[in-house]
Amino acid sequence: MGKRSKVIEKDEVVVRFSGDSGDGMQLTGTLFSYTSAIFGNDISTFPDYPSEIRAPQGTIGGVSGFQVHFGHSEVYTPGDYADVLVAMNPAALKANAKWMKPGGTIIIDSDSFDEKNLRKAGYKTNDPITEDKLGDFNIIKAPITTMTKESLKDMGLDNKSILRSKNMFALGLVYWLFNRPLEHTKEYIRKKFKKKPVVVEANIKVLEAGYNYGSIIQAVTPSYQISPADIEKGYYRNINGNTAVAWGFLAAAEKSDLPLFLGSYPITPATEIMQELSARRDLGVKVFQAEDEIAGITSAIGASFAGNLAVTTTSGPGLALKGEAIGLAVIAELPLVVVDVQRGGPSTGLPTKTEQSDLMQALYGRNGESPAVVMAASTPTNCFDYAFYAAKIAVEHMTPVILLTDGFLGNGTQPWKIPDLSDFPKINVPVVDENMREEWKPYIRDPEKLSRYWAYPGMKGFAHRIGGLEKDYITGAVSHDPINHQRMVDVRQAKVDKVVDYIPELEIIGEEDADLLIIGWGGTFGHLYTAYEELTNEGHKVALAHFNYIQPLPKNTSDILSKFDKKVVCELNMGQFANYLRMNFEGITLKQYNKVQGLPFTVKELKEHFIKLLEE
Repeated sequence: MGKRSKVIEKDEVVVRFSGDSGDGMQLTGTLFSYTSAIFGNDISTFPDYPSEIRAPQGTIGGVSGFQVHFGHSEVYTPGDYADVLVAMNPAALKANAKWMKPGGTIIIDSDSFDEKNLRKAGYKTNDPITEDKLGDFNIIKAPITTMTKESLKDMGLDNKSILRSKNMFALGLVYWLFNRPLEHTKEYIRKKFKKKPVVVEANIKVLEAGYNYGSIIQAVTPSYQISPADIEKGYYRNINGNTAVAWGFLAAAEKSDLPLFLGSYPITPATEIMQELSARRDLGVKVFQAEDEIAGITSAIGASFAGNLAVTTTSGPGLALKGEAIGLAVIAELPLVVVDVQRGGPSTGLPTKTEQSDLMQALYGRNGESPAVVMAASTPTNCFDYAFYAAKIAVEHMTPVILLTDGFLGNGTQPWKIPDLSDFPKINVPVVDENMREEWKPYIRDPEKLSRYWAYPGMKGFAHRIGGLEKDYITGAVSHDPINHQRMVDVRQAKVDKVVDYIPELEIIGEEDADLLIIGWGGTFGHLYTAYEELTNEGHKVALAHFNYIQPLPKNTSDILSKFDKKVVCELNMGQFANYLRMNFEGITLKQYNKVQGLPFTVKELKEHFIKLLEE
């Protein structure tokens, strides 16, 4: 093997795989991510899907991408701009050229850059490199389609099957570019297609051909060297937020000794939680795929009444449909966790794009006074923790809990150190006991939490009815008495307010004499933290307050906010959390930075805005 022309050593690199939605870019990016994680790099990924199931082939609307940021040190975001772009067709180049770092490497399948595809992508000439002003980039024009066909010409495969393998050629070339081993991917291919030996042979053959092509062009192409990260020792796996949520509920079922029930209706981008839990019948999980969103949540409420740890999952449009049933869980005072993996709205909106669109809906999107606990995860990996604690709060306080994640968290991945379940607290189920039988009434309450006690059907001496009509304060019988209604409304709110005594206080990252407090919630954490870290290293005095508990807010929230003269709330909506804080803290002055483009923040835009605020 000849000597490489130039090896570029970097602490971190961003790679984006992009092509038509049928080009296998999600799998290609995932396999590269797994190999980088096994190699020892810290990683963060961001899959980017088209909203249409099958957009017109070769068009920008049909471009599917997968971005991975990996490095020698901890990474918190998938990266703003790419060092390396793999563009399988002209549309992929057109859509992603603006997201490239100056001087980066672009790998194109030169076979796909014919006149027909160039026009589909919106190019006016047959020279996209000049047209998009990409002359300063390192362009690798690889005949990926031709080389794939050449590699498989003697295998007797049809043309469609051959073309389906060309993503492996691109992956092999990128493995060469970063000096990554092929064996982990080969093992994956052997397992995935173990019943189809010819498919195994074809994919491995093309993977090796891509790697060998890199060896051929190495005299003119620089490669990259990124050392493993210095991370805490332990067992790790790559995990996305949706899988982490599912596993968090499994842990909660174990710690509460309750059977886990999920009643849901498939909806992007939340469906994967249901898919993951449906595979866990070995752990006693019951999954019901309902005919619609309303049936999904009401089945979960029924399961909760019967003594199950009950969960329903959805996205923004489904949360709207579930509103009335959440009110039923509020008035029945039954434990229920509603997971909302947020996407762009309104209506069907942007099904595959991320947005913090549903905060106000989670807080207030029900008729009457219907208080519920609202929480938000902030990284793909801590989706596990917040799913666990959402279940703990729901059960111990006999209340619905709405857990907000989003498309960025649900689909994005990070290395996750597999925890020891003994490090998580026991979930204490407030079930009635035999000593309560004589004096028990359905709405007798725990004096500290104000939550009622849980009696399941079939428990002798504890038979009762609950429903959607207002309850008598003690007996649970239907009551239309005005004074009783006021009393029940007050106690249901007080019960949720009491949760503040059982959640952690808000922590400030940075110094309390900072010139600017950055405020965020939910899935924006990685970008906000990276912006904070870089600005601090550059000598700016900034601090970060990031919220995971939203209703109720941590009890020290007012004290924290009062310490800083200049505060900016950053969120992927038009200011829902900023307005919520203004509602709760009279006279507070907040600046806002908002974005609703179906995309996460970039660290670059955040830093530029924060510096402007600091200079005002």
